[in-house]
Amino acid sequence: MLFKQKGILFVLSGPSGVGKGTVRKALFKKDTSLKYSTSMTTRPMRPGEKEGVDYFYRSKEAFEEMIKNNQLLEHAEYVGNYYGTPREYVEKQLDEGNDVFLEIEVQGALQVKENFPEGVFIFLSPPSLEELKNRIISRGTETETLVMNRLNAAKEEIDMMDAYDYVVVNDQVDHAVENVQAIVKSEHCKRERVATEYKKILEVSQS
Repeated sequence: MLFKQKGILFVLSGPSGVGKGTVRKALFKKDTSLKYSTSMTTRPMRPGEKEGVDYFYRSKEAFEEMIKNNQLLEHAEYVGNYYGTPREYVEKQLDEGNDVFLEIEVQGALQVKENFPEGVFIFLSPPSLEELKNRIISRGTETETLVMNRLNAAKEEIDMMDAYDYVVVNDQVDHAVENVQAIVKSEHCKRERVATEYKKILEVSQS
């Protein structure tokens, strides 16, 4: 029986404007073995979208039933529609030995930690609040009031850093990606992960 390690759920999170999407996309270009966690939603499918690729599309009633039965790692309601992470999809990928990456806001990450504490939680931090402010302003989509609201929210979210396993400062995208890759490698070499699976092989070989 060959040694095959179970996949790991990595949760990348941080304040709005810190560059979570940019880092995640750059990471996936470098490591094609990672699986992106496909979310579920109650909003209608848009032209060009595909079931199971862009989202898993469900009715509001079906989604609420999943909430009731604890079948979502996290969920939120936005503009009248539900969005969430289906537990079954994530666990299936992990059982097949695939690492799953979830890019999510801080509140959602804390929900995931409560429902799936064995995940690895990575906080993506800005080099400074001033730099975060510049990044938000450079989008050109926020009013001055919204910029200040986002910065105040970011301060509160940075205070939640203690709930995470790792902190990566997003000073440069390539540097941040290298640090995330190092975390992935180190997690796969952790004694408690390797020992659990290896002991199963030894038990089978001795029976």
